[in-house]
Amino acid sequence: MHDTAPRVVRYVASMQKWLITQAIVALHFERKHDEMRPPLTAGSLIDFFAERQPFSKNTLTAHLAEMRAYGLLVPLESRDKRVKPLQLSPYGEALVGQWLESHLSALDRMDGGDRLPTLVGNPQLLAHIHPLAIRALVFDPAWAEPPASVDLFVRTESGSNILHELICRLPADITSMAEPIRLGPLHASEVSTRHTLSRGHVQRVFSRARAEGLLVWSLPGNQGDLSVSGRLLQDYARWQGVKFDAISEAYNQNQQTFT
Repeated sequence: MHDTAPRVVRYVASMQKWLITQAIVALHFERKHDEMRPPLTAGSLIDFFAERQPFSKNTLTAHLAEMRAYGLLVPLESRDKRVKPLQLSPYGEALVGQWLESHLSALDRMDGGDRLPTLVGNPQLLAHIHPLAIRALVFDPAWAEPPASVDLFVRTESGSNILHELICRLPADITSMAEPIRLGPLHASEVSTRHTLSRGHVQRVFSRARAEGLLVWSLPGNQGDLSVSGRLLQDYARWQGVKFDAISEAYNQNQQTFT
């Protein structure tokens, strides 16, 4: 996803922005397959989070404006001039579709299922699966409040990019996460260049993770081979499992309609 749309992925690569963005997308799809639902507006987004109120009204409103600036949201025609509804742009829908496809493909690889071809053959499934999964995730503390080791990364701006970069470098033949897993040499400059981040920002994240024993270098000064702690890997796997479970359940609730 980063290689497909680096600017957008950098924008949503923190937990707060991920939760708000996915809520906005869910409201769009709910309206798309049921026009009796309220349109996507600042008010409907505020209502979405009303029970928990984890974000201020100003934060939510500003996020909508930012998504318009990124070309992810466009105005929706309305007869009521007092209301300024929005909808996901075709570009935004395409990105969300790729996001869901990647997760269904991963689930298929785990159990030999056929979720991805079913979605490809029935693209309208996207508007049904996504909102169910997101409503389950946004209000589930197991996802929205990650383990401390994971939270150290994802609570920071673009921290998810840094964490996923580490995970993508794991060797394919891992048999146990009880001990740290060696990734080989990795410098902050390499991560900052790939993800268009400041080197100082990456170094600060690395330093906090090193202080917590989550990242270990074989030589002083973050030199030599980098190893990732088993605690971080296990926490990450369990955390991601919450998301995959929600997506799988949302798919299961809808597949009978299209098979």
